[in-house]
Amino acid sequence: MDGDPLTLMSVDELLQAEKRHLWHPFTPMQSWCDEAHEPLMLVSGKGCKLTDQHGREYLDGNSSIWTNVHGHAHPTIHAAIRAQLEKVAHTSFLGFTHEPAIRLGKQLVDLMQGSSLTRVFYSDNGSTAIESAMRMALQYWKQNDQPLRDTILAFDRAYHGDTLGAASVGGIPLFKGSGNEFGYRVLRVSSLEALIALPADEIKRLAAVIIEPLIQGSAGMRIWPQGMLSGLSHWCKEQDVFLILDEVMTGFGRTGTMFACQHEEVVPDFLCLAKGLTGGYLPMAVTMTSERVFEGFLGQGRAFYYGHSYTANQLGCAAALGSLQVFREESVMERLPEKIGFLKTQLEILKALPQVLEVRQCGFIAGIEIGPYAQENLTGVKVCMAARKHGLLTRPVVDTLVLMPPLSATLTEIETMVEALRLSIHEVCD
Repeated sequence: MDGDPLTLMSVDELLQAEKRHLWHPFTPMQSWCDEAHEPLMLVSGKGCKLTDQHGREYLDGNSSIWTNVHGHAHPTIHAAIRAQLEKVAHTSFLGFTHEPAIRLGKQLVDLMQGSSLTRVFYSDNGSTAIESAMRMALQYWKQNDQPLRDTILAFDRAYHGDTLGAASVGGIPLFKGSGNEFGYRVLRVSSLEALIALPADEIKRLAAVIIEPLIQGSAGMRIWPQGMLSGLSHWCKEQDVFLILDEVMTGFGRTGTMFACQHEEVVPDFLCLAKGLTGGYLPMAVTMTSERVFEGFLGQGRAFYYGHSYTANQLGCAAALGSLQVFREESVMERLPEKIGFLKTQLEILKALPQVLEVRQCGFIAGIEIGPYAQENLTGVKVCMAARKHGLLTRPVVDTLVLMPPLSATLTEIETMVEALRLSIHEVCD
């Protein structure tokens, strides 16, 4: 114990301090701080299971907010982080470089082998990966003789992060705070057809189009029509408009291919990655782009004036390298089709429930929409809270129950997760 007062705190004392001092994201804090509410405190994890302050175990049904890929406490990733920690934990990337960043950058480029994505820019999280891509696109046109290209085109119900620029291209007002008009000049459409129908004078102002490929996450796991992404890519090439793909959620196997864009053989001008990049261990993000964009920043006095103190943090790079090693050594992608097919079969059980409006699946991502219920009833929240009694942790998007297990989930664990949702839907909605 060594006299550290924090090590001597009981669970009750910790939770009292929690309610006095902490503020949680996306959480109504009045009910959270209510005296009768006992927050769930997660203390350990192994594989797909997490353990709380009372020793109860739960399956991690949303991969710890869509980040965890190979399960918790994976020995390969642990070893990679420990080995790097023995050397150095962090040094600046502004004017310096280091081996883990170089190795990781090369491996990421190799994952898109033969494509135009040959440059890697590091940042801290999904929002900053998006910020980097949009700033690069806007600055590129401004300093390369097309300053009138000042607009980002985004899609209805999109979510691209919470920093000011990323939020400005978001299409969900609730996530943008009290003031919704800020940030970049944004043009918003609902579909590829609406984009194609835009007036010529609006198209001339477009610097880039940004989209979550195949599936919109925070919109309620809304799936784009097949072929939409390849059609969008073709249109962007015809118009010479940059295409930014937000693969913060869909990257690293979630949709059944390493990156969602590979389903329709699309190569964007910017590929934004985060969440699963480090296997869900440490915050780190990447914006991949082309030699064309990179060369647009060369020349006297030119630079990309954006960056963060922890850019290319060595421990984050080590975790990411460890995660990619797991993909190779454990044949993760080769084993995934069986799990995706099994999940599809299990979801048929939920489709048959009268309380379920629709089940949407994209690879190893599922959204189970229940209802219709009044939004203020918080039915989706209640179902996910009930699921805890059946050993499942997940969060809804309003009344869409999200099921996105780590790729390491076994068939038995997948079956248990779906059964927990079935029981919880019956308990709450009957």
